Amino acid sequence: MCRRPVMFQPPCIPPDHILTALREIFGERVEHVRIVERSWFAWLHGRACATTRRNTILLTGHAAAFWRDPDLILHEYFHVLRQWQTGRLTLWRYVAEWLRRGYRHNRFEIEARQFAAAHRERLGPLLDEKQRKH
Repeated sequence: MCRRPVMFQPPCIPPDHILTALREIFGERVEHVRIVERSWFAWLHGRACATTRRNTILLTGHAAAFWRDPDLILHEYFHVLRQWQTGRLTLWRYVAEWLRRGYRHNRFEIEARQFAAAHRERLGPLLDEKQRKH
């Protein structure tokens, strides 16, 4: 269960083996993506355990749980790297899509779920392999 959010939580630093695995999958730098634990802003999003903004993943809980969930890692990093960073996703576009189709059928969420599903098999072993080396 999530603890109460913190107003000004500093970003946490992802483990090296996770950064390495994500760089392999995305084929680009990922170190610039900030991860904020126990975010009050994410907490305001209801049942969601994470939300994103440009270069930032905001978590309702602790990062340790996030790092154990390959689907969620891939899903949220996809939003940041392939949607926010490219300019395809903006707050207004997301809200319009959400109003039109809801959360589940929102094209931004569909793309992120498809990406996570397509790369889940690859990330799990990379995380395990990199963790064994550390």
